Amino acid sequence: MAKVPLAPLGQARADFLDDASYQKNRTALTERIEELHRRRAEVAAGWGDKYVERVHAKGKWTARERIEQLKDEGSRLFEVGTFVNDGLSFGKLKSPAAGVVTAYAQVHGRWTMVIANDNTVASGSWWPKTPEKIERAQEMALRLRLPVIYLVDCSGLFLPEQSHTFPGLTGAGHIFKKNSELSAAGVPQIAGVFGDCIAGGGYMPIISDRVYMTEQAYMVIAGAALIQGAKSQKLSSLDIGGPEVHVHQSGCADVRVPNDAVAIERIRAEVERLPSSGAPFHRHGSQACPPLHDPEQLDGLFPTDHRHVYDVEQVLARLVDHSLFWELWADRGREIVVGIGRVNGLYMGFCANRQGLIEDAQREGQQKPAGILYREGIAKLAAFSRACNDDGIPIVWLQDISGFDIGVEAERLGLLGYGSSLIYSNSTNQVPMFTLLLRKASGAGYYAMAGLPYEPVVQLSTPLTRQSVMEGRTLAIAAFNTKLDDQFEIAVEEPEERAQIEAGMAATEARIEGDMDPYKSASQMDTDEIVAPSELRAWCELFAEASYQASGYRRIKNPRIWSLHDFAALAMPRRAQGRLALEWQVRQDGERMILEAPDAGLLAELPKSGWALAPGQPAGVLLVLGQVYDLVLPAGTAGIVDQTTWTQVHAPVGAGDAVLILRPVGEGLLTQSAQESEAESGALVLRSPQSGRFYHRPSPQDPAFTEPGCELQEGQPVGLIEVMKTFAQVPYQAGSNLPARAKLVRHLVADGADVEEGTPLIEVEPA
Repeated sequence: MAKVPLAPLGQARADFLDDASYQKNRTALTERIEELHRRRAEVAAGWGDKYVERVHAKGKWTARERIEQLKDEGSRLFEVGTFVNDGLSFGKLKSPAAGVVTAYAQVHGRWTMVIANDNTVASGSWWPKTPEKIERAQEMALRLRLPVIYLVDCSGLFLPEQSHTFPGLTGAGHIFKKNSELSAAGVPQIAGVFGDCIAGGGYMPIISDRVYMTEQAYMVIAGAALIQGAKSQKLSSLDIGGPEVHVHQSGCADVRVPNDAVAIERIRAEVERLPSSGAPFHRHGSQACPPLHDPEQLDGLFPTDHRHVYDVEQVLARLVDHSLFWELWADRGREIVVGIGRVNGLYMGFCANRQGLIEDAQREGQQKPAGILYREGIAKLAAFSRACNDDGIPIVWLQDISGFDIGVEAERLGLLGYGSSLIYSNSTNQVPMFTLLLRKASGAGYYAMAGLPYEPVVQLSTPLTRQSVMEGRTLAIAAFNTKLDDQFEIAVEEPEERAQIEAGMAATEARIEGDMDPYKSASQMDTDEIVAPSELRAWCELFAEASYQASGYRRIKNPRIWSLHDFAALAMPRRAQGRLALEWQVRQDGERMILEAPDAGLLAELPKSGWALAPGQPAGVLLVLGQVYDLVLPAGTAGIVDQTTWTQVHAPVGAGDAVLILRPVGEGLLTQSAQESEAESGALVLRSPQSGRFYHRPSPQDPAFTEPGCELQEGQPVGLIEVMKTFAQVPYQAGSNLPARAKLVRHLVADGADVEEGTPLIEVEPA
């Protein structure tokens, strides 16, 4: 199997999300994104202009000015750990970003990890969490074998808080262990020393492969202030450990340069001498291409209420090149989407939580909420994770998860065992993994989907992310359960006690909601960075490029021999008699539809030009590894064969190859079931797609989606269905006996009423 069968994914935004809902989502998130930009700017300012001027007065650049000159012109900097120590004070002082900048930066086209002491914050001192932040950046570089560049300007520990930085497993000394591990793994380390470099700061650059010192730099175990006799001898720290000593006498540094500008120029030259990126080789002739659907739209696709659902396929369509994706085992474990897409021309694996409702495989005709891990989804994740690790495909995990399924049935099906298999896979994988927390990251599901405890290279949060064992409301109910009835309402009549319970539950919920704030998570290093959804594509580009840059340290298999092809082949159903059916892949091209082969094989019995085709109708035959498949049109696809590109009998075809072109037809081409529905008499009604509780409005304080007399169009929401605290929009859908444009006559069920699948919700008439 030489070809990866990438297929079109996603739709234009207006085809699945109405303008009003999109603008509402975008407006709400814009406020949070503006806050994100404001808080980033505050961190970047360090201790402010006064301290920037002090640095400039010494003839030096600030840390961020050095990084700006170091990185390639016009390239983007990807900072990690921006909000470490956010909201914390040490006495009267704050330590923005823990006094150190850590960031992915491109230098001569190569991704590097830059670690730079912020010399506007207490002369680059190490605060509580500074060592851990430096070590986290070193670990990221080690995992990807990226060169590390240290821009050292550090006066050592911030001594009033030394008890929080000096001892402990990940205290300041652990930085030097990571220096050694990087060296042992052959990862290039380059250091520029620009000023103070005292005690631990003095050790930090020594193991580097190249050490540059400016004329203002010194490296000392103890500065002049601590050396007896230094004052009487009129010695300075520069005299004790400056470039004259360490470049020309001790050999602890390699090169002496006059100033910051020359040091940065020479460091860039060192990086240019390193091997170039392997990413172009691993593109296998493909080109870096943007998604077909604009990633900027991601800022309007997520409902800010975490109980409301969205289509995760539309998110993936805005992350992968050309919006093309190979989904594996699509009919199993429907709560999970796994598959392969290209990012900047490089193959990446994706695991994502589907939202909304899915069919319950254990109970025929029943549905259950997604966003939860069930047996098949867990098994699917584990198998995909192991296969990607075997094939050397980096994995991106997109989390929006409430946890594992619970209850008698879950235990009977052995979810603990399946979950352990998944955890084992993710714990032992050698392939780079990256985790994106889109909204909910709850309970053991957060662990199973490669949360930070399972050591992804990078974990990102959005301004919508909520990390917790359980939601605030749920925890409040658990805490006051003995005072509640079966509907979780307060079962106390006495007014004073009832008020106390209400206040207690509200306080508990508020405290948990505060704990779930993404900035609190980032402050205590429970996530690496907070980014806007519209920035996720750019981060995925970084992940792909950085994962394939270094060569020879991990297995990367040619796509022809991926294990994933074997899994996909074995997952194909077989019958003893008769033929199976495969659906054509359909790509829209203006009004025309392009039918693409769903798999590689031999084509036969294709329809001729001018033939009319309806949904479900066979339109060709495909032979795959000796198995014969009828090729049928998927639901919603109909047209006249305008052109066929394959005319030979048993002609070979690759997965995703364009074969047939259909032009649209009029209303006359309907399936038999549609014709029967058209013939039905009676009122024109829209029926409920599933059982649940139907609401007329997005939330209690909002107006109704629709009112009698308003005009309805295809895709316009008419209400919400709630199932197990999960909300899904009910759109107006034309077809059957419903016109494309209609006018609402009346609501047929009350706001908040329980409905069964098929219950008439609204009555309409043609507009």
